[in-house]
Amino acid sequence: MMSGQDISHDLAARVAEASQSGTALTIHGSGSKTFYGRASRGETLAVDGHTGIVNYEPTELVLTARAGTPLAELDEALAAEGQQMPFDPPRFGGGTLGGAIATGLSGPGRPWLGAARDQVLGLRLINGRGEHMRFGGEVMKNVAGYDVSRLMAGALGTLGVLTEVSLKVLPRPEAELGLRLNLPVMEGFSQVEDWFRQGFPVTGAAHDGSHLHLRLSGSQSALQAAGQTIGGEHVAEVANWWSALRDQALPFFEDADTPLWRVSLPPLTDSSGFDGPVLHDWNGQQLWLRGARDAAALREQAASLGGHAVCFRGGDQEDAVFHPLAAPLQTFHRRLKQAFDPAGILNPGRMYADF
Repeated sequence: MMSGQDISHDLAARVAEASQSGTALTIHGSGSKTFYGRASRGETLAVDGHTGIVNYEPTELVLTARAGTPLAELDEALAAEGQQMPFDPPRFGGGTLGGAIATGLSGPGRPWLGAARDQVLGLRLINGRGEHMRFGGEVMKNVAGYDVSRLMAGALGTLGVLTEVSLKVLPRPEAELGLRLNLPVMEGFSQVEDWFRQGFPVTGAAHDGSHLHLRLSGSQSALQAAGQTIGGEHVAEVANWWSALRDQALPFFEDADTPLWRVSLPPLTDSSGFDGPVLHDWNGQQLWLRGARDAAALREQAASLGGHAVCFRGGDQEDAVFHPLAAPLQTFHRRLKQAFDPAGILNPGRMYADF
């Protein structure tokens, strides 16, 4: 059985060879999120065999693992120490640590617990030249200068092949409370803001079009006090509903063939202008829209509200999936791609058609 170091060496050699020959590579982990982004092209570079926890210091709240490590394995190790990944990445039936960081996706607690990139302390990656590089470290500290490690969150493997990631982790809350309230969308989200300012331990707020769903996480005494003040219907097995929202297993998401759009908006933006089936998450900052849409019109509508729109799944992966970049950002992205992957061989076109 090959060691992690041997696998890293082989991956780097494969990338170096591809760089010299100009051969495009498609980075492939568990395959749980191949639907996300534009269609991949090139030879498969499998990284799912590069697994294992390298270092875990529960007292320091830091974990380092190889990028191919399944999220389920990390969940098990963290749960044994009463800890968790705060950004709660979507599983979609599987998922690896590298895939979670490469996609940069975060669960329902993101507005209160932080995004995936906020938890990255450091990482190792193979750039487009086949060089194995390290950025950041394994300690919690302020970063002076450009934080390259966090730049990889959401880059979809276009800048490098992740081999190891070091993350901040958090203690698992003593208990959770789920509430369902009969409140309109904007009134409900405004109330959530007030409850959070009052110190209630909110870790989830979503609206299904009929009811506001609220999750609170903390000590039993804090949850009891919050529940008495907020009211509403208590939801049994609260974790099941929120994990189903995270992994798109609710009835709203059942039709996998229908395009699903994700619209990101500033806090407390009036989203009543979006028609069709809509599910609100992140206290209204993330909208899921189901059904075929005019992409240009939807993106223009989102931009007019200070947000952006992504065709998350079910659309034509040859089309533009992500919101178009402004000219200065396009230039910035191209320069980053050129610096990390000068031959343009790593997941080419996965984010945008020309880089």
